[in-house]
Amino acid sequence: MPVTPTGEAHARIVLLAGPSGAGKSRLAGRLHAAYGWPIVNLDDFYKDADAPGLPQHAALGIVDWDDPRSWDAEGAVGALACLIRDGECELPVYDLGASRRVSVVTLRAQPQHLIIAEGIFAAEIVAPLRSAGLLHSAWCVRNRPVVTFVRRLARDLAERRKPPPVLLKRGWQLMRAEPDVVARAAARGATPARATEVEAALGRR
Repeated sequence: MPVTPTGEAHARIVLLAGPSGAGKSRLAGRLHAAYGWPIVNLDDFYKDADAPGLPQHAALGIVDWDDPRSWDAEGAVGALACLIRDGECELPVYDLGASRRVSVVTLRAQPQHLIIAEGIFAAEIVAPLRSAGLLHSAWCVRNRPVVTFVRRLARDLAERRKPPPVLLKRGWQLMRAEPDVVARAAARGATPARATEVEAALGRR
């Protein structure tokens, strides 16, 4: 367990990055059930659809929600630092269908906890968390692209995240881009692994 210069124990962050639909949320849920570790859904730090300067997806004619510029990395790092420093923090709740934040929720953590922070852009904040001494480990959860495609489509349709034609077209593009997503996360310091491998490694922490 890491300690501060005063000798006090403090929590640290486990980042779960990876393609949408790869199994990050399911893995986080299993870790929470097994160890009681709190979960931060980093996708709740998406910017609102009317925020200035959002990247646009030329082929789909909508905001490119797969571009890290559509996401508030600074806000995510600040919230995680607050959670470790104060033991609690207010986090946004984002409605993906409405493409905006709709409320806030208070999350609490204990000094002995690992804090699971999961989201498609999680690898973008490996460097600042590591520099601040807040990072335990960073992983890129991966699967076979066709499995990820089917899981993502089923989830997005069930949650009505976007109109079905958009989900199908976007899902096909994401499947083709999946190797690049994993490579980008690895380049930023996340270790690519299957969900079961991550689960086993964290269980041995």
